[in-house]
Amino acid sequence: MGSTVRTGAAGRVAAAAAAAALAAACGAGGAAGGASPRAEGASGTAEAVVAEPRVHATGLEVPWGIAVLPDGSMLVTERDSGEVVRVAEDGTTEPVGSVDGVSPGGEGGLLGLAVDPAFPNEPYVYVYFTSASDNRIARLEYDPQEGLTGQETLLDGIPAAGNHNGGRIAFGPDGLLYVATGDAGDPSLSQDRDSLGGKILRITTAGEAAEDNPFGNRTYSYGHRNVQGLAWDTEGRLYATEFGQNEWDEVNLIEPGGNYGWPEVEGEGGGGAFVDPLVTWTTDEASPSGAAVADGSLWVASLRGARLWEVPLTGDGGVGEPTAHFTGDYGRLRTVVVTSEGDALWLSTSNRDGRGDPVEEDDRLFLVPLG
Repeated sequence: MGSTVRTGAAGRVAAAAAAAALAAACGAGGAAGGASPRAEGASGTAEAVVAEPRVHATGLEVPWGIAVLPDGSMLVTERDSGEVVRVAEDGTTEPVGSVDGVSPGGEGGLLGLAVDPAFPNEPYVYVYFTSASDNRIARLEYDPQEGLTGQETLLDGIPAAGNHNGGRIAFGPDGLLYVATGDAGDPSLSQDRDSLGGKILRITTAGEAAEDNPFGNRTYSYGHRNVQGLAWDTEGRLYATEFGQNEWDEVNLIEPGGNYGWPEVEGEGGGGAFVDPLVTWTTDEASPSGAAVADGSLWVASLRGARLWEVPLTGDGGVGEPTAHFTGDYGRLRTVVVTSEGDALWLSTSNRDGRGDPVEEDDRLFLVPLG
């Protein structure tokens, strides 16, 4: 069965208003975000030219979060080891430090990573990880010579379990930190706007709620099952990828205060009280994790689906028909980010996460040229 595209006009209008507010808050350029300099124009529906991936680094241990530094190198979290690894421009790797308190197990461990938008003037790295009791966000100082130091917990108490930990963090164009959490196996948390589980959170770099959040707390949107991908287009629209239960995985256009339906709805709910997804896939086609915007499309790395999805963006919050790339060629795909030049993608495998079939070089980081 192929993907199903929902344009969701009402949702586009609300999200467009939110995007306009973001643009006003941060100016024309934005702070950090996920959209490349070549991102979509007015139509944005043409399929990109995607070259064959080139192996850049090998031997990573379940890479999860990836952030590109100004010098072209990358910081990569390893889920099970609790280490952060620097990947140089030539593909060599070296550990730069461990995160204290990581308790790996199931889908938990050291997960998302984001670099301060003002780096290196603000020399901070933010991580999302599973501890023995919860999921939490910490800030560490990063120096290329000294590595990671000075770990400080910014937010704890995010529900944790063997599955559904969410874990993606990313700075939006407004300079605020967005946090994707899971329901930790308790679906009732997703509809509780005061719970940190099953949400997209929006917080400051001190871990506090953003002043203009819709409910006066850290919650930005709710009714989520397990969000693992966050990406913005050049107009400030936020797209999120979400794991379904048995039927439908989703790509959602996020609006502040939006209720995305879980556990009442999986996939399309027909509007009304719930925001319908832009795209749905069957769970064996996707299990969507990381997301990035580049070359006029939203790119989604898929675990169970073992493919890279390209979802064309129309420029008004709608989408075209998705296209799958590299199906089954490299195994489970976890994270996709845009290169600093904007003309290629970094794409990582997750074949050593206990559910894949690793080859000797796994886990791998690929460079995928576009255009």
